Amino acid sequence: MAKKKGFLYELNKNKIMFMMLFPTLIFFLVNSYFPMIGVYYAFTQYDFAGGLFGSPFIGLQNFKFLTQSGILLRLTLNTIGYNVAFIVLGNVLAIVAAILISEVRGKLFKKITQSVMFLPYFMSFVLLSVIAYNLFNYETGFANQFLKSIGMAPVDVYNTPWLWPILITVFYVWKNIGYGMVIYLTSIMGISDEYYEAAKIDGANILQRIWRITVPMLKPTFVVLLLFALGSIMKGQFDLFYQLVGNNGLLYNATDIIDTYVYRSLKVNFDIGMATAAGLYQSVFGFVLIMTVNYIIKKINEDYALF
Repeated sequence: MAKKKGFLYELNKNKIMFMMLFPTLIFFLVNSYFPMIGVYYAFTQYDFAGGLFGSPFIGLQNFKFLTQSGILLRLTLNTIGYNVAFIVLGNVLAIVAAILISEVRGKLFKKITQSVMFLPYFMSFVLLSVIAYNLFNYETGFANQFLKSIGMAPVDVYNTPWLWPILITVFYVWKNIGYGMVIYLTSIMGISDEYYEAAKIDGANILQRIWRITVPMLKPTFVVLLLFALGSIMKGQFDLFYQLVGNNGLLYNATDIIDTYVYRSLKVNFDIGMATAAGLYQSVFGFVLIMTVNYIIKKINEDYALF
């Protein structure tokens, strides 16, 4: 019977490989695992004089306050609601765009269209906020100037909370649709032409070929992207929300997500314990969600599961 070879044997045999892995290990230890010590803040009433372990331990009081005040529920609903809209609209529109471009025969037009659609993805959120401000500013914004020119009253967008879920979703989709389109377009390019040739011989028109061949073939890509997106469903697009909304308190109820609340708690209120409690809740909820969804998908079709 062959003797089992342990970790030390593998380390000695593949020491060059382990040395190459060492910088990556250090990176994750420093940036991901050592900072987890700060989770203790969530159970303290942080005192700058006492520091981390010198601050009064208050147990679950921070979580209790977040729950009883309704803040946690509002942040959770906003964060999940926005991300569901981003995931659904983003993927559906990206699939539609990829299918339409794949059916275009003109190579020059196809390349120009892809470049134009992909360009907003590289735009910074600061520039995006400038565009939004110049569009919706009450006094000088393009939209209000247009409304005035046709005899209509201007709209004070920055003091109208119900408009912002729509605007934020539109800006997100516009910025990211090009990236999603490229991923789905790559998957479409990988579909064998034999399927389409056989469908043509059977008399299928272009819509039938798209619905019966292209869309089902995109299912694995869609499921993988969906799982990745669900894994971060509790992590909002902080840059997008903060740059568009900023510190406009009138819009908090409609636009505040966990990330912006944590940032504001640290920067404005200096409430480290409360901010850490919200961040810890965000991480645990997201972990449970991705594990649950992956388990369900694994039961339905094991090939589509992440692990």
